[in-house]
Formats: sequence, C-alpha cells, structure tokens
Amino acid sequence: MKYENKTYGEERALYGIKDSKVIGCIFDGEEDGESALKECRNIEVENCYFNLRYPLWHVDDAKIKKAEMTEKCRAALWYDSDIRIESSKLNGIKALRECEGVTLSECEINSEEFGWRCRGLYVENCTLNSQYPFFECKDMNVDGLSLTGKYSFQYIENSTFRNCVFKTKDAFWHAKNVTVYDSVIAGEYLAWYSENLRLVRCKISGTQPLCYCKGLVLEDCEMEGTDLSFERSDVRATVIGSIDSVKNPVSGFIRADGIGEVILEEEFKDVSVCKIEDFCH
Repeated sequence: MKYENKTYGEERALYGIKDSKVIGCIFDGEEDGESALKECRNIEVENCYFNLRYPLWHVDDAKIKKAEMTEKCRAALWYDSDIRIESSKLNGIKALRECEGVTLSECEINSEEFGWRCRGLYVENCTLNSQYPFFECKDMNVDGLSLTGKYSFQYIENSTFRNCVFKTKDAFWHAKNVTVYDSVIAGEYLAWYSENLRLVRCKISGTQPLCYCKGLVLEDCEMEGTDLSFERSDVRATVIGSIDSVKNPVSGFIRADGIGEVILEEEFKDVSVCKIEDFCH
C-alpha cells in the first residue's frame, strides 16, 4: 500500500498500517490529532513533515528518510524496534525513548531529554543539541556524533564511541563498561562515579574530571584545564602533555609529561597507593 502526497490531521490517521510506503505526506492540521502512525509494521516513511504529537509509537521495522519533525512533534518515537532514521531533522522534546535496535544516520537533532532508556542504538555522523541525552541507555555504538548539551550519557552501559566531539558537562556519570576512542570531550565534572571507563587518544578539558571512578583507564590522552583531576579514583592513566593538578587518587598510576600540582590531603598520604610519575620533574 502507498500513501503519497496527502495531508493528515486527524487522530491515529494511519494507525496500524503494514507493509506500506508513506511518501511526501504532511501530518498537520486544525484537528491536532495524535499518534498518526502508531502500531505500524514494516513501513517506509520518506520526505514527510510531522507537526503533531506522538506520531510513531510501538512501530516495528521502519525506515524513515528525509523526514522533518517540528518542535510541536513531541515524544515522536517511543517503544519502537528495528528502526532506521536517515537524513532527518528531529526537533521535538523527548524524541526517542524506550526503543530497541535504532540506527540514526546523518540526522540533525534538537531534542531535550533525547534517547532515554534505549537499547542497541547505532549513531553515525549526527549532530545533537540536548539537555540530558541518552539517560540509562545500553549497548550503544556511536561514530561521528557532535553533541552540545548537559548531563549526557548518565548511567549508560556497554557502549563504544569513536570520532566524536562532546561539549557537555557531567557526561558519563555512573557509566559502566564504556570505551571512547579518538574524541574531544569538553566540559566540567567528567565521568564521576563511572566504572570501567576507557578513554583512548582523547582530548579532555574542563575542571575536576574523572573523580570517584573505578577501573578508569586513559591511554595516550591529552588533558587541558583539568585541575583537581582523579579525586578518589582507581586510575591507570598515560597522558600526553600536562595535567593542571591531581588530587587524592586512590590507586593505580598516573603518568604525564608534566603535572602542575599533586594534592594529597592528610588522610590520603598514608593510604593512597597510586603511583604518580611527572616526567618533567
């Protein structure tokens, strides 16, 4: 079945369609209808415009290409599985939540609270502006994401990132089993309370990074403006260049070309077994 160049404004306009193509359609109108494509299966959506709430809930097996979802299109994709979204603009709040097996490719996303509690996300070459994105996600594979926001990737698990640029504070708090390769991470209070976080050839900037961590690994990373680093952390770090200051690390080792200041408060002088090597001194 093909639905082409139509305008739909009513409630559940194409509810439950299967094995269908939706091409060049507009979901908008005075009726202010919700849930236009709810409970659909095996559909292709291309060159469509969405200006109504909750359009794609409980959808299974869909390809969405060159779609535009406005700010009014809130909570657009919830409880979906096996979805591929390409070259689209997602602008509504809470655009993706509780989904599984979703691929986002070449998308422009401006959505607060984006991507909560999703599993099996693959993100490639996307831009994202969001407050609190990817909360409690699992099994993410991300390559080429440019992110601006706050409180990113909190409580995520079992995920890998490559070639990304993150401008975000409080990123990776409580993250578990996460690896980040060849990325730029700029923001305050990076990855507090994380467990088994591995950063490889990353550029890290911002105050008080990587505190209260367990199993933290840095391999050939650069650090800029990173004062009071590694407080109460178990860390194995090899840093190219200098670290502004290190404070009260618990165990492991920190190797850098230079460390501006090592702060060991009285209670840590006898209990810290972290080996700190400053090759400039």
